Amino acid sequence: MTESIADLEVHRTALTGHCYRMLGSSVDADDAAQEAIIRAWRNLDKFDGRSSIRTWMYRIATNVCLDELADRGKRARPMEEQSSLNAIHEPLIQRDRTHWIEPIADARAVPADADPAERVILKQSIRLAFVSALQNLAPKHRAVLLLLEVLGWTAAEVAESLETSIAAVNSALQRARSVLGNRKLNEPTELSEPQSRMLNRYVAAFERYDVDELASLLRADAAFSMPPYALWLQGAENVKYWMLGPGAACRGSRMIPVSSACGSPAFAQYRPSPGGGHHAWALVVLELEGDQIIGWNSFLDTEVLFPKFDLPLTLPPA
Repeated sequence: MTESIADLEVHRTALTGHCYRMLGSSVDADDAAQEAIIRAWRNLDKFDGRSSIRTWMYRIATNVCLDELADRGKRARPMEEQSSLNAIHEPLIQRDRTHWIEPIADARAVPADADPAERVILKQSIRLAFVSALQNLAPKHRAVLLLLEVLGWTAAEVAESLETSIAAVNSALQRARSVLGNRKLNEPTELSEPQSRMLNRYVAAFERYDVDELASLLRADAAFSMPPYALWLQGAENVKYWMLGPGAACRGSRMIPVSSACGSPAFAQYRPSPGGGHHAWALVVLELEGDQIIGWNSFLDTEVLFPKFDLPLTLPPA
């Protein structure tokens, strides 16, 4: 066997993306991909060459994720756990970061060598709504759907990987599809010109804290959340009231565009610091439909997330 650890390392991004879809966490995905590479290196003598090295490593990564999922519950988004809270009067409830789905940078999950059609599927399959829907599947059903419909394996390959029958694989796929409904993985992932203009308006409005303008960019039923808090709001008016009330400390923030997260536009939000400059406050991931925002997700665990996007935790005074 002539493969080296460097030959295995080139597959890290692909494995990380697969593990993220399985686990819903960028931190857990990094750990699982690392474990898969270590297991592959230790078992290179067992690689028989019947498949590509990447396919073999996907099998290992899938089993690493299944082991991980056997020991914990599913991750979620705030809007899946309770009804929308009143923007002003409800207390903030904070849960551990391991409770929530986390975002991941596209560059850490989508291989640079993927062809354009493959990139579309891979980016669609890391969007927050899709990853959230995956969490409602039993772990093996999740693996079956991802291996078949995202990675393009045959039922026979999946059956061999999961040590089950082709009939069981097809049955699991049918059940998985019934849970996910009509979600598609071939929709465009590049921003349209109207969407780009709308995002420029979003950044400009946020930095001058024009709440009316921000509300005008939201669809009427848009959802706003900010993990690790369980709070979520629905509707432009509720978001507006929140921003003028408890959220008013965001006035004076700077919004820095970052590389796409979860196949969606994302921004680093820095709030003003008392001593000057700005400090990290949120990684904002926006979900769009047409030229409107339908999901505004502010992830506040900046100490964990910002380094994964190569973002500083402070900005000096301008």
